[in-house]
Amino acid sequence: MLRFNSSNSSSKIPEGFDLLRGNSVSPRKLNRLLSRCNLDTHQPKTLELALKKSDFYLTLVHKESENLVGFVRVTSDKGLNANLWDLAAEPGNEQESYINVIVFKAIDIIKREMPGCSISVAAPSISIKALEANGFLLDPNGIKTMGFKL
Repeated sequence: MLRFNSSNSSSKIPEGFDLLRGNSVSPRKLNRLLSRCNLDTHQPKTLELALKKSDFYLTLVHKESENLVGFVRVTSDKGLNANLWDLAAEPGNEQESYINVIVFKAIDIIKREMPGCSISVAAPSISIKALEANGFLLDPNGIKTMGFKL
């Protein structure tokens, strides 16, 4: 269940960064970000296929260095469900704000392009505050999820 909070003031893209949709991202850069966040990394071919099969993905990139500092990809059945996967942001003082920007924009796109879909997210614990700020409820109505690791 999601209550969308469009008044979230911390959803502005930080100065010196670009938030890009579907802009090509190398599996190597993405795995490096996932690894720095202590998240599971994936075989390059698996990542390429996941990106290709996703409805869209967002990257937060530092303009000058072109470093990838944030990422999320979205899949959907276009009727009932949209899912956020591989949510990651560069560890450090700005990690929560990066996550907030990425999640807010992903929700905005889903609301416009996939209206009526409920939104779920597989996310690390460091993202809980940002997700709650964007209206997510932890285990709504006692619903627990399960995942299958490929």
